[in-house]
Amino acid sequence: MINYPNNPTGASATKAFFEDVVAWAEKNNIIVVHDAAYGALVFDGSPLSFLSVPGAKDVGVELHSTSKAFNMTGWRCGFVAGNELLVKAYGDVKDNTDSGQFLAIQHAAAYCWNHPEITEKIADKYSRRMDGLVEVLRSAGLDAVKPGGSFFLYLPSPKAAVKSDGSRIEFENGEAASQWLIREKLISTVPWDDAGAFLRFSVTFAAPTIEEEKRVLSEIQSRLSDVTFEF
Repeated sequence: MINYPNNPTGASATKAFFEDVVAWAEKNNIIVVHDAAYGALVFDGSPLSFLSVPGAKDVGVELHSTSKAFNMTGWRCGFVAGNELLVKAYGDVKDNTDSGQFLAIQHAAAYCWNHPEITEKIADKYSRRMDGLVEVLRSAGLDAVKPGGSFFLYLPSPKAAVKSDGSRIEFENGEAASQWLIREKLISTVPWDDAGAFLRFSVTFAAPTIEEEKRVLSEIQSRLSDVTFEF
């Protein structure tokens, strides 16, 4: 199972990486399932499908979702493509686990897949917001780097926060830092402590206009203006 652009890191895969995955799968007789829910939300260049690599259709399938590509979270619509036998097996399992989605939602999803320009606009919006969020977080001393895709910004969690009055708050892990941010600064993050201490921000905040986006980012900057972080 692979997932690019990745949740939680936002990392994007390269063609060379996918080629290595195909070679590894062929050598070890392993099925590859590429969770491409964020596949179309890339910031540089065109989206890259695992199935575009020679040999990928022999070893795996790719899953796509309207949840991320078209902001239809909760509608639970998508599609699977790739190796014919694996797609059939996937369909057999699904036939015996649910009864399908409400037909009107299926029609809405079909419309979306026929209009990729919707996703292009969404990706442009997230890219713009990501640029702004990275700038704001870096100005606060956080090690933020724009990812290759998705709407998540994944960065190392600070070890401590020092307030302007000199008081110092130590964080045992990402969970502690995340709890402090929501309690003290009303900034919501998701902690990831599975492989080191990290925090995940998102650019899915509600802002119907670019001016409102700027206001939200300015508010985040203001809330962090009286604290510096230690790593």
